[in-house]
Amino acid sequence: MIRVVADEGFNRKPQILVSGWRFRTKFETIEQTAIVEATPEEVYDAYVDPKKHSEFTGSPATGSPREGGRFTAWDGYIKGKFVKLEKGKRAVHEWTTTEWPAGYPPSVVELTFTPKGRKTELKMVHTKVPAEQAPEYAEGWNDYYWEPLKKYFEARK
Repeated sequence: MIRVVADEGFNRKPQILVSGWRFRTKFETIEQTAIVEATPEEVYDAYVDPKKHSEFTGSPATGSPREGGRFTAWDGYIKGKFVKLEKGKRAVHEWTTTEWPAGYPPSVVELTFTPKGRKTELKMVHTKVPAEQAPEYAEGWNDYYWEPLKKYFEARK
């Protein structure tokens, strides 16, 4: 049996109870920045709209881009729920994959979209990432999101 018995909080470390034994869960945070040749609204829409998301990643995505709306990406490999959406400014959502460790809570992704001349600075902070998976997910964000997103908008010029 695996269940989370504490969440991150002030002076508390998350723990997982496995058949009577307690183990501390280890989380990491991934922070990345990308410059995209498009407006903040265009970059935001490409990320949250499932049709545009599929276009730039080249893989099926589904979802409802509204607060509380659920989504999938990469043909169901990624799933989550939108928590906060501010068109062209900010998107916050829960995020897990089919490889998520049992008992771990969903991670949280926060994207901010800032105009920089004719471009957008996209900042991503991905918190509560299982420590053992963080290096692969950090690489994946760049290889499967930021680089294809840049190419998507470059091709539309």
